[in-house]
Amino acid sequence: MRLTGQRRLITQVLSEAHDHPDVYELHKRVTARDATVNLATVYRTVKRLETEGIIERHAFRDGRARYETAPPAHHDHLIDIDTGRVIEFQSAEIERLQREIADRLGYELVGHKLELHARKKRGRVQRVAAT
Repeated sequence: MRLTGQRRLITQVLSEAHDHPDVYELHKRVTARDATVNLATVYRTVKRLETEGIIERHAFRDGRARYETAPPAHHDHLIDIDTGRVIEFQSAEIERLQREIADRLGYELVGHKLELHARKKRGRVQRVAAT
């Protein structure tokens, strides 16, 4: 893939994101640095980066396609349904249970995506660090 200046900028902005922006949010961040980048360029670049396996597309409950750079290690997502915040987490116990369930059903687990949709409990302090 030829990395033009605009593609490089889009890739850089996405790699700096600590959230999972959709194309519109990504375009907003990119045009803050270079106002000449149009929305169609962002769409085409995101599609190409996804095809190349450089980024991952997520379709969370809100119906918007959101993106993140392809992570070096597997992780799952908890989505706050009130705010849309996406929290990445890892759990050895969940991974073990999924393999166990697949095995019980006569399968070998080769991959999965886990999304938890949740609402923050009232009066509770968050105790788990998000990655």
